[in-house]
Amino acid sequence: MAADQETVRVDVWIWSVRLVKTRSLATAACRAGHVRVNDERVKPAAAVRPGDRVRVRLAGRERIVEVRRVVRKRVGAPVAVECYTDHSPPPPPRAALVPIARRERGAGRPTKRDRREIERLLGRHRG
Repeated sequence: MAADQETVRVDVWIWSVRLVKTRSLATAACRAGHVRVNDERVKPAAAVRPGDRVRVRLAGRERIVEVRRVVRKRVGAPVAVECYTDHSPPPPPRAALVPIARRERGAGRPTKRDRREIERLLGRHRG
């Protein structure tokens, strides 16, 4: 097989270039439909080759990368970055994340009013 025709499984590749933390998470993401290659949902064993565009959606963020080089084994972060070109939108600012309810230390147990306020902040209130 020629070097430019080399392929590797998509779940192995996204794990090897550190887009996901574990191989089992990569496989689960493929099975759940969170991984697309060239805008098509793929199974974990789908082949990836240089030039393919891979979209991975995890933890509320979408990563869009173009395969530059295929790797079969997990590589270090500096090498992993050389294996793809990142076309992802920038991550949302930290201020846009869900606010966290905080209480003063030593304030004791929340009152019913405090609990309702906390639930409203977390979006779990009952109308």
